[in-house]
Amino acid sequence: MGTDRLLNTVASLTRLMEDRAPGDDAVLDQARDLMSSLVERDDWLPDAFAQPHPEFYRQYLLYGDPLDRFSLVSFVWGPGQKTPIHDHTVWGVIAMLRGAELERHYHRTNEGMVAVGPESRLEPGEVACVSPTIGDVHQVSNAYADRVSISIHLYGGNIGRIRRAVYDPKSGEPKAFVSGYSNAVAANLWAG
Repeated sequence: MGTDRLLNTVASLTRLMEDRAPGDDAVLDQARDLMSSLVERDDWLPDAFAQPHPEFYRQYLLYGDPLDRFSLVSFVWGPGQKTPIHDHTVWGVIAMLRGAELERHYHRTNEGMVAVGPESRLEPGEVACVSPTIGDVHQVSNAYADRVSISIHLYGGNIGRIRRAVYDPKSGEPKAFVSGYSNAVAANLWAG
């Protein structure tokens, strides 16, 4: 298994984030390139971070920077699973590893949540970005009703501890949440 690919990416991200504050999206282009390289081959994700749940998508912490400047997460989508409309409050890079995802961006108005632009599809090896400056509110779903999809997400902060919001589609009312992780304590990827 190519776990070195993940470790090399973490090392590169750590260097990229030196002297940066969490959420600084000036690193977005470079982070996008690193994530694109990470998912160009599917030979490194340990099975423990690729397990679906029959009812809910899972968010596994792969690496959390000790200074909370970034976090690296695997999202595992069971067949047909989707998120509510939500925000991040920090920049993010979504890189598709297996299967495919559908994404739709939204804007909050007095009449509720309004879709912005067409729905997009992310295929293996492709990368998309979010941030408060380029668009941060979206809904994501597994493009397949009959198989698992996995994407790798990089965020400009510890996404499992950041207070964010989900939005009611009709009223646009936000409801605060903190996502946490499906693996409460990440496994040690450096152990044999």
